[in-house]
Amino acid sequence: MSYQHILVAVDLTEECDPVMKRAQALANSTQAKLSVVHIVEPMAMAFGGDVPMDLSMLQQQQFEQAKERLDAFAVKYPQLSAESRHLAYGQPRQEIHRLAAEQHCDLIIVGSHGRHGLALLLGSTANDVLHGAPCDVLAVSLKKPAA
Repeated sequence: MSYQHILVAVDLTEECDPVMKRAQALANSTQAKLSVVHIVEPMAMAFGGDVPMDLSMLQQQQFEQAKERLDAFAVKYPQLSAESRHLAYGQPRQEIHRLAAEQHCDLIIVGSHGRHGLALLLGSTANDVLHGAPCDVLAVSLKKPAA
């Protein structure tokens, strides 16, 4: 079975380049459509949900900066048209699942640091995306080479 539409979830750091390159190679080999998504998490989530001030203006600035960064990121990958770039606001797992279902994606690709111990207990986006995904999920290892 070959994939028809691949969704790549990126955090817009340099670490997502290997993920994008792997996705691009897979899309090219199967003639699949390639889309990318970046999720902007609500600031209140980062502070445990209980923030005694209005963060809407800061949140809007964060969203606008993320859009600029996504557009700059996409320049490196000409395969990504404006229609294939998605920016969402919310909880990453839910938004990635929603977009994958909405766009009829049959593969989601995420980067994974392969953490364990305390970092694993705190959860990771890659692990979250895997559970309940509407399609296959490929986790690309982002382990740093040994020094």
